[in-house]
Parts: sequence; C-alpha cells; structure tokens
Amino acid sequence: MIKIFSTACALALSITLFAQESTPIEGRWDLVVEKDGKQLPSWLEVRHSGNHTLVGRFCYAFGSARPISEVKFKDGNFSFAIAPQGEPGDKNMEFNGTVSGETLKGTMAYTDGKTYNWTGTKAPSLKRDKEPEWDKPVKLFNGKDLTGWHAQSEKNQWIVENSILKSPKSGSNLISDRTFNDFKLHAEFKFPKGSNSGLYLRGRYEVQIVDSKGMEPEDGLAGGVYGLLTPNEMAANAADEWQTYDITLVGRLVTIVVNGKSVIVNQIIPGITGGAIDSKEGEPGPLLIQGDHGPVEFRNITITPAK
Repeated sequence: MIKIFSTACALALSITLFAQESTPIEGRWDLVVEKDGKQLPSWLEVRHSGNHTLVGRFCYAFGSARPISEVKFKDGNFSFAIAPQGEPGDKNMEFNGTVSGETLKGTMAYTDGKTYNWTGTKAPSLKRDKEPEWDKPVKLFNGKDLTGWHAQSEKNQWIVENSILKSPKSGSNLISDRTFNDFKLHAEFKFPKGSNSGLYLRGRYEVQIVDSKGMEPEDGLAGGVYGLLTPNEMAANAADEWQTYDITLVGRLVTIVVNGKSVIVNQIIPGITGGAIDSKEGEPGPLLIQGDHGPVEFRNITITPAK
C-alpha cells in the first residue's frame, strides 16, 4: 500500500512539474506593428493550456482582445492566427516570429494580403512595493475652455458650453496635456441614448462608457475594461442622466466605482486595449476621452496623482 501511494505521489509530482514547465514565449508582450508608416500599438499574452498546448490572447490597434486557439512554438520560432474583427476582408491575421530573451520580432500577414513587420518587448509587471501616497487633486477640466487638452486628430469637435465639456458629434478623441502614473480619477458624464464613449487610463486602458442600463454585465459594457475585465454588476444609469466614475489605478491594479457602486475591485489589467495611444506600459500616460463613437458630455474631471 505504501509503495503504491508513493508511486502515485511521484507520478502526480512529475505531471505537475511538467505542466508548469514554461517556454520563452510565455508571458505578456507589448508590441508595435509597423503599418503604412504608422506604429500601431498591440499586445500579446501566451500561456499553457494543460500540459502540451500554448494558447493566448492578442489585442490589435483597435477592437477587443481576441483569443488565440493555439500558439505553435519550436526552437525559438512561433506562429499563430486570429480571426478578423473590424479589418477588411475575411482572412485571418497570421503572425510569425522569433523570441530572444525579452524581445520578439516577426511579421503579420494582414487581412488585405499584405505583410508588415512588428517588434515586441516583455511587458512590465508594474507591481508596487508599497501603497501610494496621494498628492493634491488636479482639476483637468477648468469649466471654461480646452486649456490643458488637445485633440488627437486635426479636426476638433470638442467645445465648452455652460461649464460642460461637450462632443456634440463623432470626431476626434481628446487627450490631456498632463501625463500620470498612479492616480485616482473622478469624472462625471452623460450621453444620449445609444451613444458610446470611454476613458483611457494612461491613454492605454479603456473603461467603457456606453448605454447599458438594465443589461447583464460584460467587459464591453458600462464599467468594464474593454475586452478584458467584466464588472460584478450593472450600475449604469439611463442615457441622458449624469453618471460618475471613480477609478483608482495603481500599477496594473484597477478599482472602478460606478455611480457609487464598486463594480471592479483591485483587478489586474493584463494589457492595453484597442485604441491605445501606444504600448509603452511602463511609462506615465495621459487621460484620453473617446470622442469618435458618438456624442458625450463631461464635467468635474479631477485626478489625484500619487506622489
């Protein structure tokens, strides 16, 4: 009996050790795709599924994180494919690359049949050694004009009326001139029925703003980190009502309070979301307000940065 038990334990231990054996491609990677003269931020995550198969997630310059059913890896080379979202055509996007230490490089066969180069670096953990000490609150919107902000594109539809920051129609995103590392954010907003916006923390992680009252929580609805984190309840008000977000971001840990209800608490944001300004996750970044998906209004935008 003792011999059988010992043999079983040894077998279980060997299976566990085998399952935990990692390959160089595993982990999270911040990518830059060189496409038509532009540097498009992207993100890749690779992990084991069981003992033999590598799976993952990939986030392109737009859209949500997409599942990768299998990442093939051998002798430092890897490949995978993902289905299209908003890209033209119906072909898969096919990736081939090599890993060397904490860097990746490779090619992407796009849905239009063209091939583009990309590079990647190991994403930082962003773990903090201690709790932050908070500095004085900063009013990002002065209630008078667009001082402290700039439009992401040449056409700027943002205006200020009656102390309200307004985007009356789809157009440019709006970016704060100041950048931040860890912070607490308070923002109040409203939008007409059916509209859509978002707040990009450090310009890289979108907290979704969309007409969602009465719906089941999803990562693409109000209070979610787009495509990555789902709220534990739907706390959105109806369209045309003022709403509040109170968001704390420390490293990768995010807490989101919607209209006074905590819907995401100290959850890890694994990587950038579609529409990010860049994939430089280790650097401070601005607050970006999405203005290219529909009308939206804001007031009382305040950030309390960490010292």
